Amino acid sequence: METLETQTQVTLAGAGPGDPDLLTVAVLREMMCADVILHDTLVSAEVLALAGPQAQLIETGKTGFGPSMKQGDISSLIVRLAQEGQRVLRLKSGDPGVFGRLGEELDALDAAGIAYRVLPGITAASAAAASLGQSLTERGRNRELRLLTGHDADGLAEQDWAALARPGAVAAIYMGKRAARYVQGRLMMHGASPATPACVVENASRADQVIRPATLATLPTVTAEAKGPAVILLGLAPRDARTALKEAVL
Repeated sequence: METLETQTQVTLAGAGPGDPDLLTVAVLREMMCADVILHDTLVSAEVLALAGPQAQLIETGKTGFGPSMKQGDISSLIVRLAQEGQRVLRLKSGDPGVFGRLGEELDALDAAGIAYRVLPGITAASAAAASLGQSLTERGRNRELRLLTGHDADGLAEQDWAALARPGAVAAIYMGKRAARYVQGRLMMHGASPATPACVVENASRADQVIRPATLATLPTVTAEAKGPAVILLGLAPRDARTALKEAVL
């Protein structure tokens, strides 16, 4: 009797935010068995080093505002390799279901009649919040958490700005470095305080991680300092800074 794993031709998995210790056991096993690993540019070298010796590594090269492999070409490559009988691992930074275009690749596999499974990964927002010593949700503070993209197919992404401007609101903004001033303006137009805490976490969980505390007033300037991939956390500050602020008030 075949198991789900033996029937599967393609696995779509999350590599986590970059620290290999945050890779799930299931994804590690698949990396060790795959014939071909199609990975995003943001998957760290430390994670890729865990691939089995037989695995062919192919970078699919999707970067913000830079040279990118078209999504249709990536989906076609996944299908072709699977049809050739290869055991294919599509490895995405973070979680494949969080702004990872997972649905488009699943549609291509469905259309080709190719079996697949999805393995989740730790998304950047979780890793970034952990680096601050903060919880993404907290009783008495926020009853919801929003994961947003700074850009969509139409350009700068529109959001529910009124909800995001409420005191206590928490959101993680992916691909938001070039949208920081736009976000700032929209939130202030809807009544958000310039003193609203924020934080820009660059290279979350990696050895070169940088945490940049900010407020809504300083967000564009602070965000511009980040050179690597960064997630913007609205409504959160590093715990040590928050503690210092409380002590100053007392």
